[in-house]
Order: sequence, then C-alpha cells, then structure tokens
Amino acid sequence: MKLTFDQYQQLARSTAVYPYIGTNIMYPTLGLCGEAGEVAEKVKKLYRDHNGELTTDYIALIEQELGDVLWYMAAIANELGITLDGIANTNLRKLADRKHRMTLHGDGDDR
Repeated sequence: MKLTFDQYQQLARSTAVYPYIGTNIMYPTLGLCGEAGEVAEKVKKLYRDHNGELTTDYIALIEQELGDVLWYMAAIANELGITLDGIANTNLRKLADRKHRMTLHGDGDDR
C-alpha cells in the first residue's frame, strides 16, 4: 500500500490508545523517546553481537522500530494539530535553505 505521510497519520490515529487523546503531548513524546532508544539499541547490538553485519532479517528488525518511531511522530503531530506532510515539507525547505547558504555543517537551529 502506498501512502502519503498525511494518509499514514490518519490511519495511525485510529490505533491510538492512551490517556487524554487530543490534549496529551507528553505520552506520545515519551513514547517517541523510548522507540528512538530501541532503534539505537538494535544498532548497538548489531555491532556487539553481529560484527556490524547488516542482514535482511536485521534490517527488518530496525525497520519495525522505525515504524514505531513514525507512529509516535504521527501521534505528536496529531496532538499539535499539524501534519506529517507539513513537517516533512518544512524540514526540506529548511535544509535546502541551509544548503544554499552553505550552513548544513555547524551547530544551532538558526544557522
């Protein structure tokens, strides 16, 4: 199935089960942190247990965790009343502007 970010966001919303949906940014934000940590754990264990060798099966494990990250991103966006498509477009515009100004490297949000 091919989806836009916004379509995914709407479908993901139908699976949301947590307290105070619509007014609770904390729950999905903490969930995002936890799932991002799980992605990092998979990568850590890739090097610890598998000598850094990416197999198709291991990529599938990381993909599952990345899907959970995406779900929580969608939940946060829903809580804020914004869209994943909007987030993606805003981010690409920001990065294109930084590239144009040759400020992709460096620190700070306002470079």
